[in-house]
Amino acid sequence: MQKLTAKHVFSIKGITMSLSLSCALFSVSTQAITVYTAGPGAMAKQLAAGFEKQTGTKVDVFQATTGKVMARLEAEQANPRADVLISASWDTAVDLQQKNWLLAYESPNAQQVPARFKTPYYVAQGISALGIVWNSKSGTPKPTDWQDLAQPVFKDKVTMPDPALSGASLDLVLGLQNAKKEAAWSLFADLKANGMVISGPNAQALTPVLQGAKAAVFGAVDYVAYGSIANGESIEVIFPSSGTAIAPRPMMILKSSKQPDEAKAFIDYVLSAEGQEIVANAWLMPARADIAGKRPDFSTLTLLPEAPTDSAERSDVLSRLSALFR
Repeated sequence: MQKLTAKHVFSIKGITMSLSLSCALFSVSTQAITVYTAGPGAMAKQLAAGFEKQTGTKVDVFQATTGKVMARLEAEQANPRADVLISASWDTAVDLQQKNWLLAYESPNAQQVPARFKTPYYVAQGISALGIVWNSKSGTPKPTDWQDLAQPVFKDKVTMPDPALSGASLDLVLGLQNAKKEAAWSLFADLKANGMVISGPNAQALTPVLQGAKAAVFGAVDYVAYGSIANGESIEVIFPSSGTAIAPRPMMILKSSKQPDEAKAFIDYVLSAEGQEIVANAWLMPARADIAGKRPDFSTLTLLPEAPTDSAERSDVLSRLSALFR
């Protein structure tokens, strides 16, 4: 057996160190970030795939309703997993910033995002609007405003997404309350008396309208319906003449993230021209004003007045609505 010389030992050590360094670099480059997001799920997967292709960083996606995403985030506070959170409700970001959970970051790709849709701590991924989705083959007259759905012709034919599960639906309820005060609650009482049912998240509320079992959705998230129209469904999206709410979808980096640089890069990608095209193809309004959407822009809609809200107000509204529709 050949005796190892000092030269051989040095060479072996060098090879070992090189292999160790290569393994460490490989481990860093393939380390995944975790993104928690309220739908649409197909869009989230496309953004994750595009980001991984561009950067080599994998993205683990947990996609659910806003309510389920926030419940999971709260349950994991002792051992946080999410790096990036994307909600369907702007108020979620406001609340988390007040709790000091968010990392400040302003992406250079956010320059074309209107000021109302960005802060130093969060920025819109895209924007949806709330409307009436009506089945044109339902035998009912085409509605033009919210109160039309409380008319006898729509008796037992209206669904509504559950605001406890849909952040965008909650934004609409808050918007109606802010604009109409107690008249908004009179409208909800009339809708309840007319047989309107609250039917789970957005897709669950839309399904019976697509099937013809119901005639209309009160406060449908529009991008889901536009996707169904593109697939040949006989429905229309109607934005009420008295005003509706828009729901910018805030993206934010959690302060507990162990990979803030990769999380920042993901925000940059979503706000890049490529990322915003993916957002537009999901029938959302792009956050960037210089990227064209495939549907009506918020600037063409009559909007309900904005008003500041907090978690206590959201909780009160949910409790009142639940008591009315139980």
